[in-house]
Amino acid sequence: MKLEILAKTDSQNLQKTIIGKIGDLINYKNLEPGDKLPSERMLSEKFEVSRSNVREAIQKLEFYGLLESKPQSGTFIANIGVVAMNGMIEDILRLEDPDFKSLVETRILLELKTVRLASIRRSEDDLKKIKEALEAYTKKVLEGEDAVQEDLLFHLAIARASGNSTMNTFMLIITPEIITNFEKYHVCDTGLSKRGIKEHEEIFDAIKKQNPQLAKAKMKEHFSVLYQYCYNV
Repeated sequence: MKLEILAKTDSQNLQKTIIGKIGDLINYKNLEPGDKLPSERMLSEKFEVSRSNVREAIQKLEFYGLLESKPQSGTFIANIGVVAMNGMIEDILRLEDPDFKSLVETRILLELKTVRLASIRRSEDDLKKIKEALEAYTKKVLEGEDAVQEDLLFHLAIARASGNSTMNTFMLIITPEIITNFEKYHVCDTGLSKRGIKEHEEIFDAIKKQNPQLAKAKMKEHFSVLYQYCYNV
């Protein structure tokens, strides 16, 4: 097992431990919605971990709506009942990293939506950024270089053009893991990369023409190999 994988696992286990201890603290101190949580410094000393570890755990609980940080004031318990909060913390602690196939499947579902929205909502500036990403991808492929990151940057540009910040955030969350594992799982090769130039151009043209049906159809064609990978079709 690679060192970075071990480090990531250790970090995730530590984060879960801190989240569990924050939950215990809320129960032990009988903290209620709106009550202030002890400072990061106090928590790091109490749990014997670094402040950055505490901050990451707090940010995760904020992401799920259990805590709320207010600038200059501190971190507060969200307006959620204790029983519900305990249940949600237990669910968070049970969460496992999604496998690569799940990430790819999520990406497909998201992008069929984002490309439709992008073709409807895109601005001229959005179009320019998608075009720049397309040109960067084309250049790398024609030079025989790895273009996985440029490929995903093209798709992220489309997600931004969709005007849906939530979908864009989800894409940003899953993209690094996909970049890390693409070659490991052999879901692309040089031939597919060259074919991808034409497919990217067709997607771009559909967005430029503001044709959502065509844009979705071209994105689905682009994902034909990924469909085979995910669904064995």
